[in-house]
Amino acid sequence: MDLRIFTEPQQGATYDTLLTVAKATEDLGFDAFFRSDHYLSMGSGDGMPGPTDAWITLAGLARETRRIRLGTLMTAGTFRLPGVLAIQVAQVDQMSGGRVELGLGAGWFEEEHKAYGIPFPKEKFARLEEQLEIVTGLWATEVGKTYDFHGSYYDLTKSPALPKPAQSKVPVLIGGHGAKRTPRLAARYADEFNIPFASVEDSAAQFQRVRDAAREAGRDPGDLVYSNALVVCVGRDDAEVARRAAAIGREADELRENGLAGSPAEVVDKIGRYAEAGSQRVYLQVLDLSDLDHLELISSQVQSQLS
Repeated sequence: MDLRIFTEPQQGATYDTLLTVAKATEDLGFDAFFRSDHYLSMGSGDGMPGPTDAWITLAGLARETRRIRLGTLMTAGTFRLPGVLAIQVAQVDQMSGGRVELGLGAGWFEEEHKAYGIPFPKEKFARLEEQLEIVTGLWATEVGKTYDFHGSYYDLTKSPALPKPAQSKVPVLIGGHGAKRTPRLAARYADEFNIPFASVEDSAAQFQRVRDAAREAGRDPGDLVYSNALVVCVGRDDAEVARRAAAIGREADELRENGLAGSPAEVVDKIGRYAEAGSQRVYLQVLDLSDLDHLELISSQVQSQLS
């Protein structure tokens, strides 16, 4: 079971804060540092000092880290043209020496689009399918040849399809709860399928839908990695769990029900239930980025039992 650190910087974090967490992620033996792609805080927080851009952040971290994988859950398809995104991700992959992964979603948070003047199209899923075709098609085009695409939303003619990523294949993550179109899209384009903030039972059902869609597409379901994203709140005792829950504006009992919360033993046991449901990787949503002791505890008393 891989454990990855997943951050939500739109809730309030500077680049320096993210760098500190990414370095701790690397030093403590976690597999990867991922971040969300949002420009507006959610809930009651003020989001100070303001948002940071996902791919600018990852470009900086690419030069400041050496081992951990770097990526997004999920880059919003509404934020970037697919040709531009292919260039950005390929460049950051080069900067990292081949450690980048691209989570790509349709985009959903209308208020952040209004706040920053970003168009919010009505039909986002069909656009996402074209975006995935274009990004992966550009990377797969042989050097010296050109790439063309003529769709309903995007039109590319004689693209040199450069630059190329350092990796021969940048892993692509697709995720969500959709019962039909999402599994079909994952079966066609994804290297990893991720379901965010879902129960063990719902995760098992969605993983099965993706496996079924892969078989229907003529693909081995075992070619995909299956993963969860879950909020984490671990403490040595109930008081520490409650303190950490309060720091992120949540209740300990609610987090135990809907996330990975409690003592290290409780969290290891619950991760085990997700593993039985088919999960191979968990993205730990860390919301208090100032609490590096939390990461150390997870590393020493949770991750150590899973490796």
